[in-house]
Amino acid sequence: MSEVNLPVASFSPLYEQIKVMILASLQAAEWLPGAVIPSEMELAARYAVSQGTVRKAIDELAAQNLLVRRQGKGTFVATHQEDDWQYRFLRLAPDSGEKFLLTSQFLVCAKTKANSHRANLLKLKAGDMVIHIDRVQSFAGKPIVFEEIWLLAARFKGLDLDALNNWHGPVYALYESEYATHMVRAEEKIKAIAANEALAGHLQLPVGAPLLSVERVAFTYGNKPVEIRHAIYDTSEQHYENKLN
Repeated sequence: MSEVNLPVASFSPLYEQIKVMILASLQAAEWLPGAVIPSEMELAARYAVSQGTVRKAIDELAAQNLLVRRQGKGTFVATHQEDDWQYRFLRLAPDSGEKFLLTSQFLVCAKTKANSHRANLLKLKAGDMVIHIDRVQSFAGKPIVFEEIWLLAARFKGLDLDALNNWHGPVYALYESEYATHMVRAEEKIKAIAANEALAGHLQLPVGAPLLSVERVAFTYGNKPVEIRHAIYDTSEQHYENKLN
């Protein structure tokens, strides 16, 4: 396989230059989510650097959750298909400590025009087409999350309500499998709100019940925003959990 030649800043440490090259291969789908990447020795030969330099680049990508090291098996491209990754961006956890298994019901999937706020978040023009999705997620038979999702229509062509409801697994895994879109990071804004009549109906709560509102923008490789997700959480028996380093 020919070596990838990319422009890099001359002052960048060598391992950072290798990291950029590996990221370029991920973005180009040379190695798909869940696939093993070449060994450190193979990558060192490919880029004409030491294994130590490659190892440091891979360590950083693993720390960013883009690659996953598995003892005795190699290094793999991170995927939302894996059980440990299905809820990577969901920080909600049951107070009981039970394993968190959510079931989904998609209510709406339709094309619409992006308003100025969503267009700005997705780096579109106001009025550009997006796909709007509504979903209720339940835990132990009780609805606890109501979500509104907006996706780039040009990237997710053909996505419809039947495809969503027939998919058995995390929706980010659907994006990977059917639309070659891997979510690599997200930004969130969180605030406390009270349930209005519509939210109370979706979550089977009284009007005025306290809820947690989380607006998330998810990005794929190249720092490209591809999804807005406005989630409303019932935290009466759940909590929002975040680990800070």
